[in-house]
This record gives sequence, structure tokens and C-alpha cells, in this order.
Amino acid sequence: MAKAVSKLVGISSVKLRHVIDLVRGAPVEEAVDTLRFMTTPAATEVRKTIQSAAANAVNNDLQDADSLVVKEIYADRGPSLKRFRPKARGRAGAFDRPTSHITAVVEELEN
Repeated sequence: MAKAVSKLVGISSVKLRHVIDLVRGAPVEEAVDTLRFMTTPAATEVRKTIQSAAANAVNNDLQDADSLVVKEIYADRGPSLKRFRPKARGRAGAFDRPTSHITAVVEELEN
């Protein structure tokens, strides 16, 4: 079992969870191929995290890269960046830029 965490990703956790639900429980190769052809920026961030977890499994735990499966993957909410946008009559309107933390756990499939 190997783990990778991407912190402070500049995408909301709700948008990430739509993509994450597609690859949960899938083999790593299949998950990476699925995410590679998706056009959303969230897919790129999730793909990088899964590839990092797979690399950790191969390099640190000497697991077989072909038999890895995405065991756990989830996105938690990170700190929001407080920003301001110009509004009518010279005022400033506040808004938040959400961030997220992505955690991916891969495990070698038992044969």
C-alpha cells in the first residue's frame, strides 16, 4: 500500500469529486488512461496524484506496477484564498478561491 497527497490544489473539492468517482477502485493503468483523455483541469491533478502514488509503490515498496489498483482516493477541502473583485459604485466585492487536498492510496492486487 502506497500513498500520495497533493496539497493546495486550486480546484474546489466538489469539482474534484466528480472526477475521482470515475476512477475509484480501478486499476492504475486504466485510471490514468481514463483521466488522460478528460478535458477538465481536475482530471490532470487527479492523474498526477495517482501516478505519484503508483511511483511510490514501485520505488519504495517494490510492488509490481501492472497489478496496482486505486484502493482509496478522496478530496478534502483546503484553505480558501480571500480575494476581492471590483463592483458597482467603486465598491469591492469579496469572494473565495477554494483549494483542495487530494489523497490517493494504491495497493497491489492479490493474485
